[in-house]
This record gives sequence, C-alpha cells and structure tokens, in this order.
Amino acid sequence: MLLSLYIFNCATLIVSILFSLHTPLPFLFTALLLLGSITVIHFFLVLLKNPLISFNVSRTLWLMIDYFDSEHQATVPRQEWMRERLPADYWERGTQSRKSKQQWFKVNIGILMERMRQNDSANLHVLQRMVGCEGETQPDGTLRFVRGVHMYSYDGDDFLSFDDRSGVWVAPTPEAQPTKRKWDGVQVLKEYTKGYLENECIDWLSKFVYYGQKKGTEAHPHRLYDTFTAKTTKSFQAACFTLWGLKG
Repeated sequence: MLLSLYIFNCATLIVSILFSLHTPLPFLFTALLLLGSITVIHFFLVLLKNPLISFNVSRTLWLMIDYFDSEHQATVPRQEWMRERLPADYWERGTQSRKSKQQWFKVNIGILMERMRQNDSANLHVLQRMVGCEGETQPDGTLRFVRGVHMYSYDGDDFLSFDDRSGVWVAPTPEAQPTKRKWDGVQVLKEYTKGYLENECIDWLSKFVYYGQKKGTEAHPHRLYDTFTAKTTKSFQAACFTLWGLKG
C-alpha cells in the first residue's frame, strides 16, 4: 500500500492594502490524512489578507485532528486520540513553529512582490508551498520512502522545487533563479530538506496512520470536512488545522 504525506503552505496578500512588515498577516496550517489504498496526509500553511477566501482542501472528505489560528495563537488537538498520544510539548512546539512560519511567509511574499515589481494597488498575490512524501508499506508494517516533494508556486505558477534525487533546487522561471542560486549554495539546507523528506516526513506519516487506526478512525470517522472558508472583517483572521480523511 502506498502512503503519502504532504504539507501545503499558502500566503495570500491583497495589495490594495499596502504591504507592511508591521501589518499582522494571519496564517493557516493544515494537515490532511487520507486512508485507503493510498494514504495521504496534507499540511497546509496559509497566510491570509483577504475579506473572504474559500479553500477547497479536497475532493473527498477529511477529519479535523488539530487546529491553530492567529487570533488565539495556539495549536490544539481536535481528536481525542491526538490529545492522548501526543505530549504537551508537541503542541507547544507546533505553536512556536507555526508562528515562525507565519513570519517567514510574511517576509518572503514581500520579497517576491518587490522582485516582480508588483507595487500595484489592485491585485491579489499568492505564495504557496507544498512539502510531502510517499511511502510504501512493507511486509513488516514499516514504510519505505518512495518519493519526496518540496515545491513553491507564486500566483498559481510553479516557482521553485527541490529534486530529492539529485539534491538541488529547480527553477522553471527566471524570477526564481536568484532563490535557486542562494539555496543551492547552502549545503546544510539541502541536506536538511532531503533528510526531512526521506526520514522525518515518513516517521510522522507512520505515527499518524498508527494512532488513527488504533482508535478506529479509518472505519468510523465522526466529523468530516471538505472545504475551509476563512472570513475576515476589519481585522484579519486565519486558522491552522489538521484533517484526517477517508477515501470512499
């Protein structure tokens, strides 16, 4: 059986509100796990600055297992088996990590806008990131790494991706070349990226599948979602959550 784990990150900015590093830009983190002949876990990180954005996270149904939003600034479990299995420091580390990623997206969407000379006042710009891995179940129940994915897109177009076989970044557009050169020049970053995809990502996939199956989540999910909508009024809000899903 082939199992997959993916992380999605998205930063969205409406330029009609002038970009400023002092302006709070909320953030979304999502993990999705799909069980069946192919098991998938997705993590979404989204930075929002829009009165109304709707995210269709899947064409199937998903179960929420943890949640983070920029208003409350805390990662919390939404399934009892997550609360039981994972210690308190897991949630604290998750909170700190998501706060850090929020700032990373805030800075880098501004860098890309400057690089592409996007100082207009009417456009919506989106920076997305996907990180993930696929593993194949072995006879002894362990997972064997099959493929890793770490890629970025900007305004819907491919921007940069990591080739986990050769260990280098691939830039399909001229605008991405400066980032490719910079990141290729940092050996420790390439080693970390490759190591995460081949080891840590697979480890987390194995754990989440095991935890959910022990609680019977695969057969009896009790709350399902297929879309997420982020709404804001005068203040900006975003949410981070983890979803578990079944392939019907």
